[in-house]
Amino acid sequence: MRVLQVFKTYYPDSFGGVEQVIRQIATSSAAYGVTCKVFAPSPAAADVRTVQEDGVDVIQVPCTIEIASTPFAIRALGPFREAAAWADVIHYHFPWPFGDLLHLLGQPRKPAVVTYHSDIVRQKALLQLYKPLQRKFLDSMRAIVATSPNYAETSETLQRHKDKVSVIPIGVNESAYPRPDPARVAAWRDRVGEGFFLFIGVIRYYKGLHILLDALGPAVASTTRNVRVVIVGSGPVENDLRRQALALKLDNVEFLGAVSEEDKMALLQLCLAVVFPSHLRSEAYGITLVEGAMSGKPLISAELGTGSSFVNIDGRTGLVVPPRDPQALRQAMDRLVSHPEEVARMGREARVRFEAVFTADRMTSAYADLYQRVCDKAQCSHVAGASTMVEAHVPRD
Repeated sequence: MRVLQVFKTYYPDSFGGVEQVIRQIATSSAAYGVTCKVFAPSPAAADVRTVQEDGVDVIQVPCTIEIASTPFAIRALGPFREAAAWADVIHYHFPWPFGDLLHLLGQPRKPAVVTYHSDIVRQKALLQLYKPLQRKFLDSMRAIVATSPNYAETSETLQRHKDKVSVIPIGVNESAYPRPDPARVAAWRDRVGEGFFLFIGVIRYYKGLHILLDALGPAVASTTRNVRVVIVGSGPVENDLRRQALALKLDNVEFLGAVSEEDKMALLQLCLAVVFPSHLRSEAYGITLVEGAMSGKPLISAELGTGSSFVNIDGRTGLVVPPRDPQALRQAMDRLVSHPEEVARMGREARVRFEAVFTADRMTSAYADLYQRVCDKAQCSHVAGASTMVEAHVPRD
């Protein structure tokens, strides 16, 4: 079976969570009889071209302009139609409004599915203009995938299409991560110590890092607890956060910027817990939480009604606190510092839950089954024996 993955960006131009999901599916699905290509605009492409990433063909079209985080590519329609003709199934990743337009203008005569990663949260005015296109696009899908039952139940958009919605949790391939090198671990231990709280991610407005810094500040912080934070990543609000840390005179937080995968895994080994203070529904899941669970670390996150509270079960795999509450966040951090037995127990339970729910193999097999089912209903003509696995049960806790 041939599947075309469609999104607004892909490696190596961007390394976000959606791109990682596409990468996991595209690189792991051959075992289930599925061959993937990826279609995405690229600011690095001067012309339409096909490049290879991890053995996967990536069809890049030149990006013309970007408006409200939406890339537009005026030369995309012809190459999209050609790529769609190759495919048996087209798999879109939402949100990307220009992708909706491509689908409706291109009119591919192939069954289409969409993974609904997130509501559109920030661009409320533009959303009202976009809603008719969004509704028509989602109506045309054979299936809509939510990444957690939490998001499926709390998204007004998904509730309007609930007869089409199924849940496939995001998983990661542990074998694709480098094993921490002892020398690298030792070097990081010398630099940042160990037993710190670790944040990993693109530093965006919805990540709640200003709340985390407030939780470390003198207005909130207890003087009896040794709480240290390491922040890995870069992004649009990084300089604002550095200025906030200086204003609060924080000497227990370190910004490392972007690091390699090898360094990330070393820091995960050294940390006490993963802290993930995102405070808006733009944070629909949290791959970092999955990576923390994979590493056997307890998790701290905020209750957003999204997938973050599907990955992190309060009291079992970590602690879930109210959003935008520095005091509650600090209390959760103090609790873990003071109770090493809870750190050990929650870390073990996080690892068990990772193995049961969040592996790439489990995710990819579920998608292979979905592709097969929509193909069977559409009587696809070029299917080459994909897997017929039964859809997996998604445990809540």
